[in-house]
Amino acid sequence: MLLNLAFGAFFLFAVVTAESPYRFFDWRVTYGDIHPLGVRQQGILINGQFPGPNIYTVTNDNLIINVKDQIGSFFYFPSLAFHKAAGGFGGIRILSRPLIPIPFPEPTGDYTVLIGDWYKENHKRLKAILDRGKKLHFPDAILINGHGPNGAHFTVEQGKTYRFRISNVGLQNSLNFRIQGHRMKLVEVEGTHTLQTTFSSLDVHVGQSYSVLVTADQPSQDYYIAVSSRFTTQVLHTTAILHYSNSAKSVSGSPPEGPTNQIGWSLKQARAIRTNLTCKWAKTKPTRLLPLWSDQNQ
Repeated sequence: MLLNLAFGAFFLFAVVTAESPYRFFDWRVTYGDIHPLGVRQQGILINGQFPGPNIYTVTNDNLIINVKDQIGSFFYFPSLAFHKAAGGFGGIRILSRPLIPIPFPEPTGDYTVLIGDWYKENHKRLKAILDRGKKLHFPDAILINGHGPNGAHFTVEQGKTYRFRISNVGLQNSLNFRIQGHRMKLVEVEGTHTLQTTFSSLDVHVGQSYSVLVTADQPSQDYYIAVSSRFTTQVLHTTAILHYSNSAKSVSGSPPEGPTNQIGWSLKQARAIRTNLTCKWAKTKPTRLLPLWSDQNQ
């Protein structure tokens, strides 16, 4: 079974100039045995090391970090000064090499869907609250690709299948994702192809990235994409639009309801997610590869 760990990719941003040298690093990120307290446990190894190798560099150097044979859906975000609360994040798609087939037919289209809780306050104010040892108040909203309610649109053609790469880029809340009248076939979680289980909604915890296939097999109209907070007393909601290219009707009625505080429901979903061991891999020996984690008030 896949581990439900919240991991997000982070990148080192450098000023690129013609004079600045490039430094190249090859990383192989795996799970392996570590013994920090004299007891064997599973830890994250970089090139077989725990902690990972040091990076020695000079101001304005350009760092190229190659994590070999990683495929799948991820996202990047700034890891310093709580800048993540101000944005700076985006999706990452790493495709398999042409000779490595994916375990499902090539979809007609491929969408990145970034969902996350959001605060109206400046990130500096939020950081100051945390620096004083206080908790952040409840978020003001949920954004989908940087938009509020019905601001994001995803166009599909009748009868075609699309890949949606869903990442929770928020700060603290697990979110439930669903599409009105449509089922979602889970095919990949953070670089690992999964057994293709169908869901009507998905819990996406902070830092997680899921890929689902959605077939536009409903009557030609527009449908709600709904996202809501999980395990919170007050429930945040937002919506986007799934637009059929030949739509004859705009969205109407209420968005589809999702789970709220049902922990058992979320655990059941997690237990249903399993690695697809029959598909081709990019390397001879399959290894679960994990991007790096940066603690952002999780």
